[in-house]
Amino acid sequence: MKKLSLLGNITAEQFLKTYWHKKPLLIRNAIASFTPIFSRDALFDLAAQDDVESRLITEHKQQWEMRQGPFDRLPSLKQKTWTLLLQGANYYNDAATDLLNAFRFIPDARLDDLMISFATDGGGVGPHFDSYDVFLLQAHGQRRWRIGAQKDLTLVDGMPLKILKNFNPTEEFVLGPGDMLYLPPQYAHEGVAIG
Repeated sequence: MKKLSLLGNITAEQFLKTYWHKKPLLIRNAIASFTPIFSRDALFDLAAQDDVESRLITEHKQQWEMRQGPFDRLPSLKQKTWTLLLQGANYYNDAATDLLNAFRFIPDARLDDLMISFATDGGGVGPHFDSYDVFLLQAHGQRRWRIGAQKDLTLVDGMPLKILKNFNPTEEFVLGPGDMLYLPPQYAHEGVAIG
């Protein structure tokens, strides 16, 4: 079986046997010379469309707010700690579809869509877990990821997002363009944009 640079030069079979649903995998330079699929302006234009699923997340002193798009205006780029999430990016761009297709070694039933986030300095969506596998590919800038295999998945009451009440990270990584981090389902994580 062919080794995939996307997986750090291991085969898809090795990935599925050793990491899939089991443990994280950090892959430096998973996609060499990776460039963002969408420009910032193109992302913002998509977030203004009625048929595009987008969310704006802001945080101030551990208080989180979330609004659903479309968005006529987004916060200033100088404002810290906000994040724009765009679901289903593969439906709006052939390059995004091609990127999603690079993950076709995953069973189709587990392959959903390509979500893109844009964040200003300190932006993120808080410590959380997903009920599905995630491949976190850094397109531009840097993001600090803190992760942990904790059993306590209690959520903070009254938040519009599923924020972990007792986040206990055990590892930390800073990802740059082309780096990727795989996390199995229910693996606690928090990503924060740097700069």
